[in-house]
Amino acid sequence: MISVDEALKTILEAIHPLGCENVPITSALGCVIGEDIVSGRNIPPLANSAMDGYAVIAADTAFANKGKPAVLDVLEDVPAGRVATQPIRKGQAIRIMTGAPLPEGADAVVRVEDTEAQGGRVKIFVAAASGLDIREAGEDVKTGELVIPRGSVLRAAEIGMLAALGRSYVSVHQRPVVAVISTGDELVEVDETPGPGKIVNSNGYSLAALVREAGGIPLQAGIARDTREDLLARFRTAARADIVISSGGVSVGDYDLVKDIMAEIGSRIQFWRVAMRPGRPLAFGLLEGKPLFGLPGNPVSSMVSFEQFIRPAILKMRGYRNIYRRAVRAEMKEGFTKKKGLRYFLRARVEFRDGKYVAALTGEQGSGILKSMVLANGLIVLAEDITSVNPGDEVAVQLLDNSLDLTPVPDYL
Repeated sequence: MISVDEALKTILEAIHPLGCENVPITSALGCVIGEDIVSGRNIPPLANSAMDGYAVIAADTAFANKGKPAVLDVLEDVPAGRVATQPIRKGQAIRIMTGAPLPEGADAVVRVEDTEAQGGRVKIFVAAASGLDIREAGEDVKTGELVIPRGSVLRAAEIGMLAALGRSYVSVHQRPVVAVISTGDELVEVDETPGPGKIVNSNGYSLAALVREAGGIPLQAGIARDTREDLLARFRTAARADIVISSGGVSVGDYDLVKDIMAEIGSRIQFWRVAMRPGRPLAFGLLEGKPLFGLPGNPVSSMVSFEQFIRPAILKMRGYRNIYRRAVRAEMKEGFTKKKGLRYFLRARVEFRDGKYVAALTGEQGSGILKSMVLANGLIVLAEDITSVNPGDEVAVQLLDNSLDLTPVPDYL
């Protein structure tokens, strides 16, 4: 049996980012970019108006005020998407809309609220400084500028920038295909009514959802029965994926065959059993460099094991540098005793109250109690050498979602 840290180190040393592929930018959100994006154009391409108003020569308005406005001849209107047909000369102005290119000869824009139209002329009530309300060419991005470096995670802003640069496709690290196998004669599919001794295959769905949440592509390989022939067939089919996950069949019972099957299909078993609770019976191996995970069958054990080992592996495969969940320090609401030598992951509800985080257990902590995960937004992590914690003690909590990042009202109000 190895420690959680040793297991994670062994797994991540065997994991490498997948290669890159060109995808439409509409499909690239959350992906890690595999190329440097250098701008081939200025954005904006031309100096343009930042306001609706009038393009002018600033010197023509040098002494303008409310009592004595400058009066200029209006040559034409220029809406966004069009350019002026003539240059501005002394004593002239052009009505201009936001985003329209600055006419030749103009060096300032006076916003419409500081003017008054009068037939073919306009009164200017303020003295405009040169450069007023003008967006210069390249003000956002200059030609040759590195805009998105390789290795960046593409968010909405980066997708918008790629579009602005005329990039409809982009090179990103591939998302791993993750095969999910559930094992056990006791399992039935979700739309079946369980008979005596049978249970619904919930692991296949929770693990597939966790894969999708981590950015992988789940491939649900169905239920493998507790026979060597069925397990071999399922594993051989699933081995075409980038990662294979099975749940169940890794303990020490007569029907726990997964470790043997992993070895039989050519997987090099790296370890079996990790010093943690829940999730101790966990097997990890490599099949032609592809990671295979044999997770425990209990639903909480399989989900906690996924969080500790498989989520970081998927994110590393996707090219992510930051691959771990956020953790906070929280005040323990109740006491708990544990066995020395194992790292415990307790399901908890974490809240932020009076300037600090507070963590409360979600009830019974048995590895088969899926409701404890439904109620949880964090895992209290108790180190191997700890045997007990008391109410009020500070503990580490690994967050499971972004619920603590969201509030019913904006924080700045």
